Amino acid sequence: MNQRANVIPDALYEENQYTQRVNDNVRKKRKKKVNRKNVTFTNDSIYNLNEQISSLSEKDTVNQGHLYAQDENVDYTFDHDETEKQRVAQPPVVEENKQVTNEAEKLGTDEAPIIEYAEEPLLPLIDACAPLVDILHDLWTYVNMALEETPEEPPDGLTVDESAAIRLYTIEWTAPHRSLYSMLNYTLKNYSREELRPYFRYMKLFLTALVKLPCSPPLTVWRGVTKDLSAEFPPGTPVTWWSFSSTTTELTVLENNMYLGTTGARTLFSVEAINGRTIRAHSHFVTEDEILLLPGTHMIVQSQFSPATDLYIIHLKQVIPNETLLQPPFEGACLYPKITRPWYRKKRIVIPLAILVTMCIVATIIGAILGSRAANKEP
Repeated sequence: MNQRANVIPDALYEENQYTQRVNDNVRKKRKKKVNRKNVTFTNDSIYNLNEQISSLSEKDTVNQGHLYAQDENVDYTFDHDETEKQRVAQPPVVEENKQVTNEAEKLGTDEAPIIEYAEEPLLPLIDACAPLVDILHDLWTYVNMALEETPEEPPDGLTVDESAAIRLYTIEWTAPHRSLYSMLNYTLKNYSREELRPYFRYMKLFLTALVKLPCSPPLTVWRGVTKDLSAEFPPGTPVTWWSFSSTTTELTVLENNMYLGTTGARTLFSVEAINGRTIRAHSHFVTEDEILLLPGTHMIVQSQFSPATDLYIIHLKQVIPNETLLQPPFEGACLYPKITRPWYRKKRIVIPLAILVTMCIVATIIGAILGSRAANKEP
């Protein structure tokens, strides 16, 4: 199933012409930022809403400034209040391992590892986003926004383009259009890896940036969905989340009515994460302490319980998978923290080794003394 919207040839031509102008301007000035004042956008129908809804088989309703899109596989909640500038964390679509037969969780999903994107060249953000021009509405406006908001010397040793790639992921498109993170994650969860190909160049840049960020120390993060999914996650079940998953360390955040509220069917996922990335320093929303989990996050259901009516909490523990689910973006990149031996385990080896070395030294000294005495007694 192809997600791309139909684009009028003239409009596509103008977008391509604009892309060329922007690229030329950037290269001439040798800057990473583009001046939005000189930009004119002539194509307001790159991504037609009616085609979008029919192609994604979703049902959209607008309620008090929030766009809430649902289908059997995905839940999204968007906040478009410009004064708040609050991006809503997305409830997860969890895909079970192939060992577990669960048709409800597998509809339309490609569980193949995410590999081929890593073969793409590492490009500037503008070039990396070029294949997405006919997928995302008014893309260059948001690319420019991300570049303009990025400092010339981003933190964590990232380049301007790498930091801007993270920032672009966090930006919310104007309603009713779908944001980059929404479309990317929907494709990751519901379509074949071939349909993901237009995103490969952006993913190369985005994941290169993410893996350069230090891993958050092992911690418990939370994620929620306004459904009862308890029957789908019995203890011992392996679970893989194939999309980028936004999580929070503050459980109270999910109680906000924008997220889950305090009534109705709700499922909270408590995740013992080992390789989350804190993206606040590179986010469009600087007040959010968002922990981002990478695609291919593999977990085992530990337990579940229901502390209140219609509220279900499922405890997941992240583990390193036996096979590669997400190819590192470049050689030497670490998706997971390096395993260090605890100090008490080190002592189990160091102490006996030190004793053995000491005994050898003592034996050598004693042998030398005895040999010297024997030599002195000889006539």
